[in-house]
Amino acid sequence: MALLEATGDDRRVNTLDVTIVLPCYNEEQHVLAEIDRITLAMDASGFSYELMVIDDKSTDNTLAVIRSAEARYPRMRIVAFRRNGGSGTARRIGTTDAYGRIVVWTDADMTYPNERIPEFVQYLLDNPDVDQVVGARTSEQGTHKYLRVPAKWIIRKIAETLSSTSIPDLNSGLRAFRREVSLPYLRLLPPGFSCVTTITLSFLSNQHGVEYLPIDYAQRSGTSKFHFVRDAYRYILQVLRMVMYFNPIKVLMPLALWIFGIGVVKGVVDLARYHLRITTNSVLLILTGLIIGAIALLADLIVRSRAEI
Repeated sequence: MALLEATGDDRRVNTLDVTIVLPCYNEEQHVLAEIDRITLAMDASGFSYELMVIDDKSTDNTLAVIRSAEARYPRMRIVAFRRNGGSGTARRIGTTDAYGRIVVWTDADMTYPNERIPEFVQYLLDNPDVDQVVGARTSEQGTHKYLRVPAKWIIRKIAETLSSTSIPDLNSGLRAFRREVSLPYLRLLPPGFSCVTTITLSFLSNQHGVEYLPIDYAQRSGTSKFHFVRDAYRYILQVLRMVMYFNPIKVLMPLALWIFGIGVVKGVVDLARYHLRITTNSVLLILTGLIIGAIALLADLIVRSRAEI
């Protein structure tokens, strides 16, 4: 399938109100129940829409199950990947190729209240100053719960500090946003789960309005694809990467000032202890702080001179 270019002239874009992007990977037992739930809600809403179901090269019968029901869902569009690309890749391609003015991301594992999708769409329509609305989960039902909750809290607090914004839920999989606003940021999306973190921080870092609606979060159906250590590590890296991309001075300058300050204090102590002589360690700390500070200023200059975003 040929993808739409962000700057291209294609008659298909903006022809519908909503595109719902639904990545699927090994969801054969419950994918039709999820499709049915979304379809019933959207049919009752009165919005024109398409449901883009993307099979991410499932190793079970997910694709066959979806294709067998294609005639029952005339507004469903099936995209089958030739190789596994990850949920981030599916969402990026789905958003790029969407016909709708508003794009909704959600999951096919029965965890999110997808019957509330029309409410998210209506919220954007009622609030022109808001470009993204995110479902903020009120509970944690995933695997490794006692590890995930503190880890996600720490990552969220890091993101809030670096973005200077309150973020009730950093990596919720249910969100609706304006497609046109999202296009410059799609190339930044990683292939994995942290794509939801990326799209949130991209909007926040560029002063786009982001609001949160509280949602219930159910126990997932099927087997979780989340790997605690690997995915938590990726989330942290992605938070730092996005803040560095949009506001590097926020990350580097505090580090530079701390190192420089420690070096200066140690240098003063050295002058008193060693008869007006400074140790090599103090000099290295001061120089390191100055170098990191110079890098921070240079990185900030590069970001501010960048024209594409």
